[in-house]
Amino acid sequence: MRDDREDVYSKAVRAGKRTYFFDVKSTRGRDLYLTITESKKHTHEDGSAHYDKHKIFLYKEDFDKFFDGLQDAINEIDRLKASGEYGNGPEQGPREGGTDAPPFSDVNFEDLDRKDI
Repeated sequence: MRDDREDVYSKAVRAGKRTYFFDVKSTRGRDLYLTITESKKHTHEDGSAHYDKHKIFLYKEDFDKFFDGLQDAINEIDRLKASGEYGNGPEQGPREGGTDAPPFSDVNFEDLDRKDI
């Protein structure tokens, strides 16, 4: 039997020691779903590295509810920060762009095509 599943779209977002992957895929029945993967690099004392990965599968019937929940949580974070209760309030600058974090340039994606992970 032929496997008609396919990768439709992929976006990698680097954020410090973490990289987030947003992958749109298609099922055999041509339905779309989203996988969100967090990959975090850990370096051992000998210089070798490994990656911890966590993956969420988000199916089309849940897209709107997931988006609404995420938007509500982000709005609440913005409200709490603006109130001064939590860090990065208005006096500390915007949250966007990760301005407090150093740029991350040591990215190694060698294990991304491995099927055993």
